[in-house]
Amino acid sequence: MKRLNIPGAIVIALGALLVGAVFGQPGNGRAAGSGPVGTAAPTISGTAQDGQQLSTTNGTWNNSPTSYAYAWSLCDASGGSCAPIATATTATYTAVTADVGHTLRVTVTAKNTDGSGTATSAASAVASDKTAPTPTTAPSISGTPAVGSTLTASPGTWSGNPTSVAIAWLRCNANGDDCATISGATASTHVLTPSDAGGTLRVSVTATNAKGSTTFVSKQTAAIPVASATGCPAGTGTIQAKDLAPPARLMIDKASITPSPVTLGTNRIEIHVRVTACNGRPVAGALVFAAVIPYDQFGVTETFTAGDGTVTLREPRLKGFPARAHGQHLLAVLLRARKKDDPILGGVSTRRTVAFQVRLP
Repeated sequence: MKRLNIPGAIVIALGALLVGAVFGQPGNGRAAGSGPVGTAAPTISGTAQDGQQLSTTNGTWNNSPTSYAYAWSLCDASGGSCAPIATATTATYTAVTADVGHTLRVTVTAKNTDGSGTATSAASAVASDKTAPTPTTAPSISGTPAVGSTLTASPGTWSGNPTSVAIAWLRCNANGDDCATISGATASTHVLTPSDAGGTLRVSVTATNAKGSTTFVSKQTAAIPVASATGCPAGTGTIQAKDLAPPARLMIDKASITPSPVTLGTNRIEIHVRVTACNGRPVAGALVFAAVIPYDQFGVTETFTAGDGTVTLREPRLKGFPARAHGQHLLAVLLRARKKDDPILGGVSTRRTVAFQVRLP
């Protein structure tokens, strides 16, 4: 009779179990345990106010969830010390009087055949009572969602006679979720930067009266395209200056003056400039600045280029012309082209000094 090698049998059995754990059951298409994994938190929208309805997104997930469950919680004013609201188990929740002075969060549970995962939203605004301002039309955002463009926020309209309205811009992911406040962005306009590219923006509006404050968050913008590596917009023909981004640069490729030559009888000059970028494409909406050197010979102007990239700058004669009573043969002019709201010496701006003929008696 052969002896059984018990320890060896145990090793073989354990090995078989490990193989099964690694490769899973045939035909299931996933490794074991690949339940949903959140990649962006759910986001609450709506007005946190007694009687107003709030809604949640699902957030975003890996591993293809097949269903979602919701659980709303009531938290303190700072978003902590949360306790579940037993009856609040759908994607929407209507605030009640007991919520006033508190914030709300929602936890979303995503499920698939392999398991489940959970993700919790950021806290809502502090819920206000019915006598605080109430939105009658939602805040909205207008403008072109492109790096370098300016977006404008409308605060919406409010009942309750708000005494102040505050704006905060929020940077979100491409689905409008996982939003974060943009530091310092509290004006009604926001110039889109490369940091905004690939995501969306929302605007949060808080209206206040003597009874309290109410916050309403707008819908997200369309996704903001990522600028090309060259900074040049796609296509051919005229470029809008607002669509340019570094490393692209503006170029002053033509400059002329009327009259030519400038004489002692000249009372006004017209400087004609053409601005291009991205291999000679004309640029519309570029701000062109012209200053005669030395200063005080003719006026200083800054004007936008037209659709063909050209602009005419008209400058009256000043008391400093001619700079020299005899022997001045040239009129030197500093030209600058820039994108509106760009730093004067940064962004896609460019500078060029040109000289035109002067004929004195």
